[in-house]
Amino acid sequence: MRWKTGILTVGIVGVVGLLAAMGTSYVADRYAGEGQLTGPPATPELVARGAYLAKLGDCAACHSIPGKPPYSGGLRMVTPIGAIYTTNITPDPTYGIGRFSLADFDRALRFGVAEGHTLYPAMPFTSYYNTTPEDVAALYAYFQQGVPAAVVSNRPSDIPFPLSMRWPLTYWRWLFAPKPTPFQPLAAANAEVAKGAYFVEGLGHCGECHTPRAVTMQLKATTPKDGSAYLSGAVIENYFAPSLRNGGTGTLGDWSVEELAQFLKNGASSKGIAFGSMSDVIIHSTQYMSDADALAAAKYLKSIRNDDAGKAGPFVYDPAVHTALKNGDASKPGALAYLDNCAACHRPDGLGYERVFPRLAGNGVVQAGDPISLISIILNGASTPRTKGAPAQFAMPSFATRLSDQDVADVVNFIRSSWGNHASSTTARDVARVRKATRPNG
Repeated sequence: MRWKTGILTVGIVGVVGLLAAMGTSYVADRYAGEGQLTGPPATPELVARGAYLAKLGDCAACHSIPGKPPYSGGLRMVTPIGAIYTTNITPDPTYGIGRFSLADFDRALRFGVAEGHTLYPAMPFTSYYNTTPEDVAALYAYFQQGVPAAVVSNRPSDIPFPLSMRWPLTYWRWLFAPKPTPFQPLAAANAEVAKGAYFVEGLGHCGECHTPRAVTMQLKATTPKDGSAYLSGAVIENYFAPSLRNGGTGTLGDWSVEELAQFLKNGASSKGIAFGSMSDVIIHSTQYMSDADALAAAKYLKSIRNDDAGKAGPFVYDPAVHTALKNGDASKPGALAYLDNCAACHRPDGLGYERVFPRLAGNGVVQAGDPISLISIILNGASTPRTKGAPAQFAMPSFATRLSDQDVADVVNFIRSSWGNHASSTTARDVARVRKATRPNG
């Protein structure tokens, strides 16, 4: 009988502990935040400021989908535990945030808590935490006064029970989400660089894609002070979001401040063209940056130096492969497939056509540590973002049906080892994995 009593005792202790954990989570989420935040009246100037900040925060990209009213939610986001759907953030009192006070809005934006529970960190409150109270008030004014209310219900998540329980998220937030504090730029930064840091680290939430995550899904670093993982590049949605650090192969080392600012505004520069999710960021967000803000963000990114930046010099073009191709020598594996499928746009010399078809020689994406972006682009195609500064759009077709896995691997390896590029090789098996996880555009 003793063993039965022991099992019963363990069971009771376990249930009590679970209830205590759930109760602690409930109380913590209910009272999260900094009290009753108050702000100025919603003047036209404040609403306009909030509209600009909403674009910087890229709110539309996640909370708007084609065919539905702006900001009414519904975008499907796949997570390791199942799919979730973005919510209605229009001022509708039933389905949106019309009932939110400024303090409620602040809790959701900076603390990651809304309507009594912790939000999934797909909402980047882990980056928005540094937003100033003044900018929080401006955003609130915009979403309450500048956005039309949309009577669109929220779609429940596809996460199965018990993973769908929210209370464990409270503890994840305690462990991994930065505590909202007034923005404090690096001590050595000047005012313009500090302004750029405020956007990149905060509303721009660049680290959410360009910083690797730990096994428990938190960012390994949220600012440069957290270590060299910050903005060092990460795989997301079958693409490699490249390093945004300065110095070394596959980084922004060869980009000038002006080229970076141009890229943020137009999605294209002499060094590269946006692709994948970054195209959406350009279209919905950064193309609307003021010239001063874009320049400040570029200067901040250039200030984030790699520890080993001095070990790798600038890219040096090597004409050997181009010379061989010009002389009719396509014996290098992948060379013939490149000539047949790629050279018309990217040229045999790998230099492409500026702001139309990107150069491959010295391209940071081409030389990234992970070749997944090249594989995905070849398989699925890509198109340049259409912006105010670059209204013409150019497209690369999908080659998924034209090229075998081995063909794609050969082309990728050819590109990553030609014209002065030096990057690791890939295999047909790697291509097959990407092919299985993606499907061609259209």
